[in-house]
Amino acid sequence: MGNKSSKRNFTVYVKTGDRLGMGTDDTISVVLQDENGLRSGKCQLDNLLSNDFESGRLDSFQIAIEDGNFGDPVYMELRRDKCGLLDDEWYCEFVRVLSEKTNHVHMFPIHRWVRAGCPIKVKEDDAVLPQDDENVIQRQEELQRKRDMYVPAFNEATGTILMASLPKDENFSFSDKFDLMALLMRLKLEHKLIGFTSERWESLEDLENVYKPPHFPKPSSMENWKSDKEFGNQRLSGCNPAMIRLCTKIPPNFAVDDKDVEPLLEGLTVSEAIKKKRLFIIDLKLLKDLPCADERKITAPIALFFVNKDKYLMPVAIQLNQDPAPNNPVFYPTDPEYTWILAKCYFNLGDAAVHESVSHIGSTHLIGEIICIAAHRSLSPSHPIFRLLAPHFLYLLAINYKGLTPLLATGEFTYINMTIGAVGMADVIKRSYSTWRFDVEGSLPTDLLVRGVSDPEVLPNYHYRDDALLLRGAIYDYVKEVVDHHYDVPGKIAADHELQEWIRFMGTKPKFDGEVIGHMKGLPNDGHFETAEEITTFVTDCIFIFSAAHAAANFGQYDNYGFPPAYPLWMNGSPPQDKTPLTEADIVKNLPNKDQTLNTMVFTKILSTRGSKPLGDFEVQYMHGATYQKALKKFRAELKRIGDIIDKRNETREEKYLWLHPREVPNSIAI
Repeated sequence: MGNKSSKRNFTVYVKTGDRLGMGTDDTISVVLQDENGLRSGKCQLDNLLSNDFESGRLDSFQIAIEDGNFGDPVYMELRRDKCGLLDDEWYCEFVRVLSEKTNHVHMFPIHRWVRAGCPIKVKEDDAVLPQDDENVIQRQEELQRKRDMYVPAFNEATGTILMASLPKDENFSFSDKFDLMALLMRLKLEHKLIGFTSERWESLEDLENVYKPPHFPKPSSMENWKSDKEFGNQRLSGCNPAMIRLCTKIPPNFAVDDKDVEPLLEGLTVSEAIKKKRLFIIDLKLLKDLPCADERKITAPIALFFVNKDKYLMPVAIQLNQDPAPNNPVFYPTDPEYTWILAKCYFNLGDAAVHESVSHIGSTHLIGEIICIAAHRSLSPSHPIFRLLAPHFLYLLAINYKGLTPLLATGEFTYINMTIGAVGMADVIKRSYSTWRFDVEGSLPTDLLVRGVSDPEVLPNYHYRDDALLLRGAIYDYVKEVVDHHYDVPGKIAADHELQEWIRFMGTKPKFDGEVIGHMKGLPNDGHFETAEEITTFVTDCIFIFSAAHAAANFGQYDNYGFPPAYPLWMNGSPPQDKTPLTEADIVKNLPNKDQTLNTMVFTKILSTRGSKPLGDFEVQYMHGATYQKALKKFRAELKRIGDIIDKRNETREEKYLWLHPREVPNSIAI
């Protein structure tokens, strides 16, 4: 009886990863070590007649340590021993140890493949800077294995770094299987039950009749698609809200005639409107001479906007190509109604090309992939910055590897349904990335300042800006608390070679086949961290890109592109070259055909669907410990407060802006 009372009893919970092939039938055991250095014997984890360690399972085991003096465990060794001829690989998410004596829970996050015969030793909570890690060899070997798995490749077409192949632990989980093409085909077949009797739309009424709930309700853009007010609102609350900028002078190649535009400026001259900061501009010169699929043509438009006395952003001039010419006039709202509408359609065609290529794919998916590859190659799974970022990497590499094919492959979605095609999309990405800077386009506050649109008094009703700043502020405070805890003295930053390698990798011009390629510009100190503030700001902007920036660019796609006249991805014929009066029939003739329209409806509906948890509610919890839990609790409370603020704002907004409500913003780019 005395021996029994001297034992320390623990319940051990083990979570196996939920991807295909992560379970095992091998023998699993743990060794615990307390704060005084006392070690338990090897405790095998096995429940009789139970199939333990299956993919996605949380198993529990009872163990007893004979030494009654054994204290609370602060270190753990996790071991897998082969019990057959095959190497039955196993991926463990975490081990949680509950002390029956103290009722205290000790968390040992793993998030690693456990190799046979090679025990993994981790500290409680396992968030350790490399210079403080006692398991130096284990850490170095792990990083080398990660570098062997996360191999970068240069994509010639986009000018960016992508994964050469997808590591097995980056696949979608069983509960989040992703088969885009199967889902696309199912929705198309369901919707085709209405039957198409002709290839092209015969009228706008013909088109409007295609929308039927539940899968395809009427997109919100349908209601006022002809109005100039709605066209202006698309710049502020649509899918591509980071293009508008203050106009400080009319570009010399924008042939705006003062006598034509000034009647639209409420009594102001052009120079007075500029001085009063009431003129704004979008210049899509990025599209000039763009090579498109099958030698299709797309314009590179410029548009001028005016904030009127009612605080609405209104279009006042559109030039569809960069170089002034008799067949490239400036169109005004005073031109014939449908001629002006067609000019707006062609402007939106160009804006959609930039949105999908740059704002969506380039600036979130592909920038995110570079950050993710660098983190996996440079930061140990035990590194606190890796653990802070890891929830925001979820499925990014998988969606890029499996989901970008329909966008960037010849003969797939982009080729068939977008004027620019895959060739044009890749070239726009490449052009944009050559000048993209992390400290400008990748930094919300700086980007707003550079574009001259940070002041709500100057540009009112800019819902994207107003809601995005709230989210970024919450992310910043959350990150700062964690960063300041781990880097409480500057010397820790200089000594953290993994952190410095992470930023260096992103900022270095890597070589592929002897060729030096483009690198990420605008990194702190050209690729070197010196202060905790630099780390906080950079990590904040990374998380913002993975969450809010992608949400703003992605989840409104069906409401914007689902009704082609409002925001076309494809146009037939040619843009207007003069001011000959047109009719509604001319608009219809320029629209994509029925199959293209349905393809776009289905594809954007899928992309607009949220399949993962909202920001702060992590699918996988990588970081633990009192400091982190305090920061996370405050973060979640702030997100709740922000949600209440946005709900209140939407009560008075003419059109609700939902894309950046915290409950609508996922943690990661999972679609």
